[in-house]
Amino acid sequence: MKEQLSWKVGGQQGEGIESTGEIFSTTLNRLGYHLYSYRHFSSRIKGGHTNNNIRISVDEVRSVDDNIDILVAFDQQTIDVNSHELFEGGIILADAKFKPTVDESLNVTLVVIPFTEIAKEQGSQLMKNMVAIGASARLMNLPMEPFKDMIHTMFIRKGEEIVNSNHNALRLGFEAMDEKYKELSINGGFDLGESDGTEKLYLIGNDAIGFGAVNAGVRFMPAYPITPASEIMEYMIKHLPKLGGTVIQTEDEIAAVTMAIGSNYAGARSFTASAGPGLSLMMESIGLSGMTETPLVIVNTMRGGPSTGLPTKQEQADLNQMIYGTHGDIPKIVLAPTDVEDAFYSTIDAFNLAEYYQAPVILLSDLQMSLGKQTSEPFDLSRVEINRGKTILEDIEREENDTDYFERYGDSDDGISARPIPGLKGGIHHVTGVEHSPTGTPSETADNRQVMMEKRMRKLNNFVMDEPFKVNGNKDSDLLVISFLSVNGVAAEAISRFDEEIIGDITHVQLKQLHPFPAEALYPYLEGANDVLVIEQNYSTQLFNIVKMNYHMHSKMKSFTKYNGTPFKPNEIEKYINSILKIKEVL
Repeated sequence: MKEQLSWKVGGQQGEGIESTGEIFSTTLNRLGYHLYSYRHFSSRIKGGHTNNNIRISVDEVRSVDDNIDILVAFDQQTIDVNSHELFEGGIILADAKFKPTVDESLNVTLVVIPFTEIAKEQGSQLMKNMVAIGASARLMNLPMEPFKDMIHTMFIRKGEEIVNSNHNALRLGFEAMDEKYKELSINGGFDLGESDGTEKLYLIGNDAIGFGAVNAGVRFMPAYPITPASEIMEYMIKHLPKLGGTVIQTEDEIAAVTMAIGSNYAGARSFTASAGPGLSLMMESIGLSGMTETPLVIVNTMRGGPSTGLPTKQEQADLNQMIYGTHGDIPKIVLAPTDVEDAFYSTIDAFNLAEYYQAPVILLSDLQMSLGKQTSEPFDLSRVEINRGKTILEDIEREENDTDYFERYGDSDDGISARPIPGLKGGIHHVTGVEHSPTGTPSETADNRQVMMEKRMRKLNNFVMDEPFKVNGNKDSDLLVISFLSVNGVAAEAISRFDEEIIGDITHVQLKQLHPFPAEALYPYLEGANDVLVIEQNYSTQLFNIVKMNYHMHSKMKSFTKYNGTPFKPNEIEKYINSILKIKEVL
């Protein structure tokens, strides 16, 4: 009996690998298990190796596992590429069609089942994924009925005949594995422990962001499709029209961001979403948002760069660009959700902050958080609050003889001016991207420039979120680990593997507010730690350098990075932390 196991299916892109993983994992979610998945895929529509790694557990999981227990292979390449990841005693379920072989030095069991042949007998080789799911269900001693229900839900729109054919393929796969099972000496070794039986949310980060945007009151989204952000746009296309909203696919990212600025200026909450290449095109417009003090929310789903780079692979190398990319000085906020659940709440925070501070807010994600699917507790909609700050939505009463322009950029102690929606009586003002006076009229005088620059920048002088980071541990620790986005879950699991009584106290900080950097709030944890380790996925240690800029004790700071396009695994971080502790012992 296992508390958790990892299952991976692989084959050629375009032959149903994603749908196989989707049906299998969604059924397990309905059974009440916790799940975390990672899809490896190529930047092409069809062809090339792809796989879906799904971790299943009776308890919460926030990363893939070190290795896999079960590998479902639709071609030999899947075995060649992935078999080394199997735990000792792991099993490969392979299609007989390609005459599978496995390296004899590996301590794994190869089980050959005619997936394709069985599927063809049911009418289509496409149903080989159902055969494989049935075989997997038998191996894991799972009941058939939930899988049959899932098939009915997915295919009933195509008719009862299609449903029945898929049911038969599922059953025959189950029976084929049952015959093989009797020959194996595994004695229930792949049986899962009992789940809590409660179905949870099971979604990708992009869907959580889309749902957060809808709940934040967004009614317009202009965007250009790009991996891995496109699912946000697809989510909004599906749901926003039901609420009277609109989505426009623009000709490029420059059009998308300027349309978002224009609609926000007009009073409609809107946003756009993209990835690194698209954000590069948006930089000038982000400056326009800052200069005109127009709210703007942009979601950046980071991927491997530069240029086209690795469009379908994991990386966290846009941090410097998001903080320092625009020319000139503007107030800007950069946020990073701690996990998929937090992505929902952080999205709502982003819109409230953008309107409250009348500034651009960039919500960071990365490919693994954007496209990795995981279980989550249901979102608490009672926590949703809309804060539009000093936005004026009604006509402004003024004296009849008052013909002066409204001081849209008038000075205030907090640097935030009243923002009337265009068209309101009494609220007429200019707006321009050049330096301007409090009324918005162009002005290049030295005195005005200094006053207006200080006014804008003052808005974020003391900005700190209520929870700028999530922390697990004490202010005083033997080791402080700092991470962000999808690395959080992997680091948390690695840390949990250490015995505090043996190696000392490890504190984990998961940063949510990346800019302005919450130096004062973080300082007690930095000061109280004997060593500080920053873990991230980029070559140039961007987060590490930002922490160094805000903390003086560089000698106790260490960096651990990965930049080959694949996510961290817990044992990689565990090994590195262990090396630090061993060095410490020797010293």
